[in-house]
Amino acid sequence: MKTFVNTLAAGQLALALLAGAAHAGTLTLYTSQPEADATKTVEAFKAANPGVEVEIFRSGTSDLLTKLAAEFAAGAPQPDVLLIADAVSMELLKKDNRLLAYPEANVEGLAQDSYDAERTYFGSKLITTGIAYNTGAAEKPESWADLAEPAYKDGVVMPSPLYSGAAAYMMSGIALDPALGWDFYTGLKDNGTIAVRGNGAVLKAVAGGEKPYGVLVDFMALNAKAEGSPIEFVFPAEGVSAVTEPVAILSSAKNPEDGRRFVDFILSDDGQKLARDMGYLPAKASAGRPDWLPEGVEIKLMPVDIEAVTERIEADKAGFAELFGG
Repeated sequence: MKTFVNTLAAGQLALALLAGAAHAGTLTLYTSQPEADATKTVEAFKAANPGVEVEIFRSGTSDLLTKLAAEFAAGAPQPDVLLIADAVSMELLKKDNRLLAYPEANVEGLAQDSYDAERTYFGSKLITTGIAYNTGAAEKPESWADLAEPAYKDGVVMPSPLYSGAAAYMMSGIALDPALGWDFYTGLKDNGTIAVRGNGAVLKAVAGGEKPYGVLVDFMALNAKAEGSPIEFVFPAEGVSAVTEPVAILSSAKNPEDGRRFVDFILSDDGQKLARDMGYLPAKASAGRPDWLPEGVEIKLMPVDIEAVTERIEADKAGFAELFGG
C-alpha cells in the first residue's frame, strides 16, 4: 500500500509538472502584421509572460484565411491565436463558430466599436487607408474622387483586396458609400490604376517614384516620411475607412490559457503603448498618439456597416477580380 501511495503521489506530481509545462508551453500565432512588428509584439509578450514560447506564421490576411480554411477542412487547425487586419474576417470566422469568447477580457477605454460585443475578437489599433503621393508628383490629391481625374491617368497604384484585408474592408465600405459606390473602382480601372499584392508594394512604388500616387495605409506612409522617404499622405475629404487589426482566440485552440494571456497583453496599457511606439494609432486613446499624428488633428472616419460589409465582401472580391484581374 505504501508503495502504491508513493507511486500515486509521484504520478500526481508528474501531472502537476505537466500542467505547469502546458502553461509555459507553446502558443501558435497566425498574424498579418509586418514581420518587424510581429517580432516586437511577440518579444514584448514573452517578456511579460516568461516561459511561454510563441510560434509565428505570418502572411497577408487573405493568405492566412486560405491556409486556415484548408486546415479546418483537414480537421487540424494549427493556431491558438489570430492577429489579422480586419473585423470582417473575424465576423466570418465567428459565424462559423471558430472563435472562442473571452467575456472576462478588459475592454475599458477601447475605442467604440473596435471590439465584438460578444467578446470573441478585440481591436488592437486603428489603421486608416488614405492617399500617399511622391513629393515630386505634379498633383496634390485631396479626395478619393481626384484619383479618377485625367491628371492622374496611369499614375495610381493600390493594394489588391484579394490579398490585403484592409484593402478588402475599404473596397466594400466604399461600395456601400452612396457618394462613391462601385463606380469609384470602375473609374480607377478606366484611369489606368494598377493593383499590386499588398501595401508594402504600394509604398515601394510611390516612394521609389515608379508611381506618383498610391492608396496606402496611414502608418506605412507617415513612418516612411519620418524616416526621410519622399512621400506625403492625405486623409481624403470624403473620410477614410479604418481596420482595427483584431486579436482572437480560436475555439480549437490547444493552448487557450496562454491565448487569453496574449489577448490581455494586446489590450493592456503596455500592449497599447507598444502599438503607439511602433507608429500606430492605439485602440485605447489613453495610450497616446503616434508621433506622426499631432494633437488636435482629427481623422474623419467613413461610416461603415460591418454587417453589410460582411455580407457582400466575397461578391465584391469576385467583382474586383473580374475588373482588375486576379
